[in-house]
Amino acid sequence: MSGGLGTIRHLLRGAPGWPGELEHLDMTPSELWVLGGPLPPPPRVAVVGSRVATQGGLEIARRLGADLAAAGIPVVSGMALGIDGAAHAGALEAGGPTVAVLGCGIDVCYPSAHRHLRDRIAAAGAVLTEDPPGTLPAPWRFPRRNRIIAALAAAVVVVEASDRSGALSTARHAADLGREVLAIPGSVLSDRSAGTNRLIRDGATPVLESADLACVPGLEDALERSAPKLLALPTMGAPARSPSVPGDLAALYARVGHHPVHPDRLAAGLGLSPAGLAAGLARLELAGMVHTLPGGLVAREAGAPGRGRPPRPTAGQNPQDEGG
Repeated sequence: MSGGLGTIRHLLRGAPGWPGELEHLDMTPSELWVLGGPLPPPPRVAVVGSRVATQGGLEIARRLGADLAAAGIPVVSGMALGIDGAAHAGALEAGGPTVAVLGCGIDVCYPSAHRHLRDRIAAAGAVLTEDPPGTLPAPWRFPRRNRIIAALAAAVVVVEASDRSGALSTARHAADLGREVLAIPGSVLSDRSAGTNRLIRDGATPVLESADLACVPGLEDALERSAPKLLALPTMGAPARSPSVPGDLAALYARVGHHPVHPDRLAAGLGLSPAGLAAGLARLELAGMVHTLPGGLVAREAGAPGRGRPPRPTAGQNPQDEGG
């Protein structure tokens, strides 16, 4: 089966190339449509989370996807805005394969903003769905899709999720399948971390750096071999000084984390005048290291320094309020 987006393969259950991990499901799909190459071999890790993510969450997902890919571990996610897209992008940046599982037909690009990302995923890995071509996205299809994400992975890492996030259904499916469930801890004051913090409270393994995934059976050797390449995930507080930051701005940059902060707090902590603070923030923003959010709050740019801002997800573009 061919189309403008490349060759689409139709796989029936049990046919050559059928992922055997799906047989662990109570509701095993009877067929799949696949765009791209064969699925990269296991073990794979699913990285999922909220569509409406913070800059810190996006950066963590991107770094985690890149670290896993650098270790030769394929990344599985749902190609949604926010955490999913960042995880796919990180894996691709590191030259690794990644797998996207859709909640619509293989010929329907949802979200439309991820058309280029879908093409890159298909070129390096695979895009798949159980829904026939032409099937439009609908809210109920995404929780059903999440069981396939969980089944394809040896472990599921939830990066950022509120109590309403669909990513939590992926974690539940993973637990039911006997897969490892891990989560990135966050501030107890942030609703964006409420779901992940509750997962940890209920027994999920906290992830503070990529090497923490060595607890997952089958990943130890890969992570140990690539340990020099692994990056510790950024803290939610002050980032380490970068050599690219001008010396006179280092103290200011160190105070700007991935979580938005009001300039008044920065000025008070550094003893700067409003004019001096504004000038310093302007220089950092021009250098692509920080950005200003609505309401005047400032935050460190995801991937800064030297990396562009990832697309900002907006509510109302998805059939679900939350991701996963």
